[in-house]
Amino acid sequence: MHWMELWKAIILGMVEGLTEFAPVSSTGHMIIVDDLWLKSTEFLGKYAANTFKVVIQLGSILAAVVVFKDRFLDLLGVRGRHPGGHPRLNLIHVIIGLLPAGVLGVLFEDYIDEHLFSTKTVLIGLVLGALLMIAADKFAKKAARTQTVDQITYKQAFFVGLMQCLSLWPGFSRSGSTISGGVLVGMSHRAAADFTFIMAVPIMAGASGLSLLKNWQYVTAADIPFFIAGFFSAFVFALLAIRFFLELINRIRLVPFAVYRIVLAVVIYFLYF
Repeated sequence: MHWMELWKAIILGMVEGLTEFAPVSSTGHMIIVDDLWLKSTEFLGKYAANTFKVVIQLGSILAAVVVFKDRFLDLLGVRGRHPGGHPRLNLIHVIIGLLPAGVLGVLFEDYIDEHLFSTKTVLIGLVLGALLMIAADKFAKKAARTQTVDQITYKQAFFVGLMQCLSLWPGFSRSGSTISGGVLVGMSHRAAADFTFIMAVPIMAGASGLSLLKNWQYVTAADIPFFIAGFFSAFVFALLAIRFFLELINRIRLVPFAVYRIVLAVVIYFLYF
C-alpha cells in the first residue's frame, strides 16, 4: 500500500476520533471527507471502505475505555459499590439503553450498508439531527432532575435507547440523538453525555465486530496497514477530544453544534450538488 493511502487512513482516523464524541456525526463526517475528497473506494472497494469506516471506531472505543476505566470496572463488578449504598449506574441501565438500537441495527444492517452510506443521506441526517438538538435545548427543563449518570432511572435509560435508534441513519449522530433524548427526559447535558459514551463502547464494538466478520472476505492483506493506521489515529485523536467535549457540553449545550451541522450541510450541498 502506497504511503499516500496510509495518510488518507490517518486523516479518516483523525476525523473519526475528533467527531465521535461530539454530536456532529463521526460517520457522516467520514463519509463526506471520503466521498468528496479521499475516495477510499477506489483502492479498497466499496465493502472494504464501508467496513473501514465502522472498524476504526474501535480506536475511539478504546479511548472511551481509557477515560471511563473506573466506571467500567464498577459495572463489571471488579470494584466495590459506591460507599454508603448510594444509587449507582449498573449494567441493567446499559443493557436497557442498548437493546432498541442493537435489535434494529442487526435487522437493518444490510439496508444501511447498501443504501445509506452516501453524502446525500448524511446531509439529511445532519439537518434533521440538528433540529432535534435545537428542540432538546429549547424544551429542556431549566433545572435537570438528573445531574449525574448515577441518578439515571431505567425509564430514562430506555428512552435514551429509543433515541439512539435514530443514529442508525448516517449523519444523525449517536451522541447527538442520545444526549438530546437524555436532556428531554430531565437529564443534565453532562449526565446524558456520560451515559452516551458508556453505552457507545458495547454497541460500537458489536457493530464493528459484526461488520468486520461479515465483510472480511473483501479486506485483503494489503488493506491491513490502512486499517491499522486508521485505528491508531482514531484512538489518539479521540483521547484528545473526549475529555475536552465532556467539559464543554455543560457550558455551551447542543445549539452551537446544531448550527455547525446545518452550516456544514448547506456548504456541502452548494459546493457539490
